[in-house]
Amino acid sequence: MIKRLLGITLGMTVASSLAWAQNVAPPGPTVAAIKQRGQLSCGVDSGIPGFAFQDNTGKWKGFDVDYCRAISAAVLGDSEKVKYIGTTAKVRFTVLQSGEIDVLIRDSTLTFTRDTQLGLSEVAVNFYAGQGFMVRKSLNVDTAAKLDGATMCMVTGATLELNIADYARSKNVKINSLLFERTEEAFAAAEAGRCDGYTDDTGSLAAAKSTMKVPNDWVILPEVISKEPLGIHSRDGDDRWVDILKWLHMALLTAEEMGVTQANVDQMKGSQDPFIRRLLGLEGDFGKLLGLDNEWAYRAIKAVGNYGEIYDRFFGPSALGLPRSQNNLWTKGGLQYALPFR
Repeated sequence: MIKRLLGITLGMTVASSLAWAQNVAPPGPTVAAIKQRGQLSCGVDSGIPGFAFQDNTGKWKGFDVDYCRAISAAVLGDSEKVKYIGTTAKVRFTVLQSGEIDVLIRDSTLTFTRDTQLGLSEVAVNFYAGQGFMVRKSLNVDTAAKLDGATMCMVTGATLELNIADYARSKNVKINSLLFERTEEAFAAAEAGRCDGYTDDTGSLAAAKSTMKVPNDWVILPEVISKEPLGIHSRDGDDRWVDILKWLHMALLTAEEMGVTQANVDQMKGSQDPFIRRLLGLEGDFGKLLGLDNEWAYRAIKAVGNYGEIYDRFFGPSALGLPRSQNNLWTKGGLQYALPFR
């Protein structure tokens, strides 16, 4: 038994031994592959305002897109070294499982079965939402319980159908579904009157309303019929990559808590606050513990700003006008709570 243990110990690679001796974690296979190709492959929505969309020049923008950019800045030192893969709800997890993308950040709910049956790691919740309904005002409906007999447009391959079935059963009503592969197709069908409204998570409802020809002709009903914690998914089997993705999210939250912004991050390098110094790589070797250099979080914040800046950029008053609500920091009554850098 002792010989066996000695054999395992002696079998460690010289590189791994040196890395641990220098307090530097091995990078893991995903980071090694990303660095070899010089590009992060990031799965996003195929096109929905707020989360991920292409502007009139073809440039990708959005809340989830900025997370991709932050990861690229942290790992590769350049926020622009990203290949965006637009995915539908139906194929998003297959694309991740196949290895075509390194990470999926696509307004996708973290659930029990996705965690246990699909071989995925559910890394972090970056957007708290819940399924709701948007209907025409002319329908004269002020509550989802009055949607008996209505038909709702929605995307297929998501949790939406099951949620509606559960809700309708609990209220003893019948709500019909009209399914589409892409969100933009569902938006267009609702606009054309093929259904009585659109159903999705609350962030996507704000996006849907913004695309209507006359947004004020539509109303988002008050009910939220499910919990939809949206966030970051990766494949099982690379714990170091999961750590990087998780702590990237924590870094963006911590930056907001500490008042570190895209504009002042360089100035904040002069701070004597130990939390800020650890975050920006001035103390603690936290980057090396992830297999990165110590300025990984600094580069991410410099590229996209803190969590609040990203949210406001795409969902704030000058964008979709969606209140922070549950996505506020825990210090302001929300659910976003960063684990400590220590």
